[in-house]
Amino acid sequence: MSLATLMREEKRATTSSSQVHMPKDIDWQMLDKSRFFFLGAALFSGVSTALYPIVVLKTRQQVSPTRVSCANISLAIARHEGLRGFYKGFGTSLLGTIPARALYMTALEITKSSVGQATVRLGFSDTTAMAVSNGAAGLTSAMAAQVVWTPIDVVSQRLMVQGDLSLNKHLPGVVNSCRYTNGLDAFRKILYTDGPRGFYRGFGISILTYAPSNAVWWASYSLAKKSIWSRFKRPNARKEDSCGSVVVEAMSAATASGFSALITMPIDTIKTRLQVLDAEENGRRQPMTMMQAVKSLMKEGGGGFGACYRGLGPRWVSMSMSATTMITTYEFLKRLATKKQK
Repeated sequence: MSLATLMREEKRATTSSSQVHMPKDIDWQMLDKSRFFFLGAALFSGVSTALYPIVVLKTRQQVSPTRVSCANISLAIARHEGLRGFYKGFGTSLLGTIPARALYMTALEITKSSVGQATVRLGFSDTTAMAVSNGAAGLTSAMAAQVVWTPIDVVSQRLMVQGDLSLNKHLPGVVNSCRYTNGLDAFRKILYTDGPRGFYRGFGISILTYAPSNAVWWASYSLAKKSIWSRFKRPNARKEDSCGSVVVEAMSAATASGFSALITMPIDTIKTRLQVLDAEENGRRQPMTMMQAVKSLMKEGGGGFGACYRGLGPRWVSMSMSATTMITTYEFLKRLATKKQK
């Protein structure tokens, strides 16, 4: 064997050892759709049950007129409302989350697959194609799911905060006088007072909140996942390594979530107030406008812009835990729902 041939073989081996060998992604065409949606509904229902109390704490902090710690809110709920207080609106939320999550996953996988193929054909590198396809998938899936999620948010969030007596006592010009016995009762009363538009309060700002943040999250997740995998430097990583995959997915999800929570927190706080609170003018109750929501936040307790970050702690924890749990569950779901090779 010549010296030139030996040098070429050595260069090829060096290049191969430096490549990032990530486990192959499971494409939409590779999934058994019935198993995917059935198992997805079961798995994500369990995840939602575990994380729901954190969402309740976050929502109550966001609509509170003063800065209140999570510990104090938790103690107040436990003392006055019991364990059920941490699950107000859960039935409504779960009922709506199942179709919303199915719509989300469908849009996510179809967009990721089609855009990924298109970017590769256009000559983009694998890293760029992966980031672009994941970002586009996050954008379209969030927009599609908000059609279902926004009405569910409006109803479930009102049920979450109706035990918070401070809303009527300490918020001048803000009324939360309606009392609801359950989700169906809330649905009827909202429809009677506000009409169908009442279920889409904050829809525009929900799109502005979730569509860009979802795009950033999925793009960041894909890049973080590749970066973390590159630290392993193992040529045999192509083999299925469930434990290693779960660790990498969890670390990537937590990294993407922290950044996303920090960036979108002010918009999320305003969105929650628009969906939950009402304003009063000349003795008449009417839906709060975006400007009224912003002004009330600026005035409350000298909080200024910092008031927009009420609930950041629970939201950060909720998003990190939710994303970490959701993504590991989601990737596990895709592995379970993969069609058997014939």
